[in-house]
Amino acid sequence: MMFFKSLAAAACLLLSVSAQSIQIGSPQPGDLIHPGKNFTIEVDRPNSLTGSQEVALVIAMQNCDKTNCTQFTSTEYLQHVLYFGSYNPQYQSGPGQGKPPHQNFSVVVPLGFGQGKSRISVTHLSLVGASPFALYETRNVTVTVG
Repeated sequence: MMFFKSLAAAACLLLSVSAQSIQIGSPQPGDLIHPGKNFTIEVDRPNSLTGSQEVALVIAMQNCDKTNCTQFTSTEYLQHVLYFGSYNPQYQSGPGQGKPPHQNFSVVVPLGFGQGKSRISVTHLSLVGASPFALYETRNVTVTVG
């Protein structure tokens, strides 16, 4: 009986963590972006019944044209930080109303950034639950700089 209670508690914790996870809404994998020009990164956070407090977000970009974009992890190497600071996802009213809570960030690829495949990484830190625990995660998308 005790085993099933522990298993149920672990399952609930896993569900609450996955509900607080972020997703990269844009750009999409393979999208073309240009050095020196603004582009938008949309960071989505699906709604959840579990309370959470957003702490911080870091958006970085790595050129990986000469290597496989999965050879290194963004927790080890950020290369070009495009944004760091607060994250406050909100529902959108009007057009695009069906989206989850999200926040858009307008960033610029540095002019000297190499061309070809690059990885955008979004690192997210939040406190989840009534007796909060830290949720630290990184999501990636591979784009083309041209």
